Amino acid sequence: MDFQIGLIVAGLFVGFVVGMTGVGGGSLMTPILLWFGIPPTTAVGTDLLYAAFTKAGGVFVHHKKNNINWTITGWLSLGSLPAAAITLWILHSFNADTTALNAIIKYSLGWALLFTSIAIIFKKKILVFSQKHAGDKFHSESRTQNLLTIAIGVLLGTTVTLTSIGAGALGTVTLFFLYPLLPTPRLVGTEIAHAVPLTLVAGLGHASMGNLDLGLLSQLLMGSIPGIFMGSMLSGKVPDLLLRNAIAVMLFFVGYKLVF
Repeated sequence: MDFQIGLIVAGLFVGFVVGMTGVGGGSLMTPILLWFGIPPTTAVGTDLLYAAFTKAGGVFVHHKKNNINWTITGWLSLGSLPAAAITLWILHSFNADTTALNAIIKYSLGWALLFTSIAIIFKKKILVFSQKHAGDKFHSESRTQNLLTIAIGVLLGTTVTLTSIGAGALGTVTLFFLYPLLPTPRLVGTEIAHAVPLTLVAGLGHASMGNLDLGLLSQLLMGSIPGIFMGSMLSGKVPDLLLRNAIAVMLFFVGYKLVF
């Protein structure tokens, strides 16, 4: 019972932080599940479907506010969904050796957390830099820009499928470089819209390999749904920079421990 309450509280905490700061849930939830003693494969598989369900509501809200560029979402998905499928196929070939698969996921997770923590800390500086150096080529979607967007999709598809991390913080930061003139709410909305099919495909792929705990998923959702609501209500009332930096430092140390 205490274990179940702990998972509901974890879902509440992650939902609250996501609602307040917009920091990706996967970068927080997967390390918490590992701390609870959940095997890396199950933690990643369950967290992917958890992300798909929680972010689906975000797509509805952002679409109503016209905060989604569906063209960019399409180019991202063109790279990420095939990359997710190939990564799942490779993981499936390791499935017989659970120890090797857990080791690969833990190591990949560590690096993803390190990059995510850096992305969170320098997010605003990256945005200012990309906007400052944006030339005329960013005013229209060129062929090169589309190809680079597909390449980012491939990177995100692989990273998210391996670790359940990257769709939020890493995705938004990389898009800042390519689309610096696009308003931030539309960048965030576009990345959330892209994250839903990606996490759903990756999550269902992991579920087919037995890397899903439905009881665990339901307990996390029980906490996260009210958590996101409360965090959204309080958003802006607590210094965003303080919260983001504290989360970034925590993620950096967790990532460092997993890698080294």
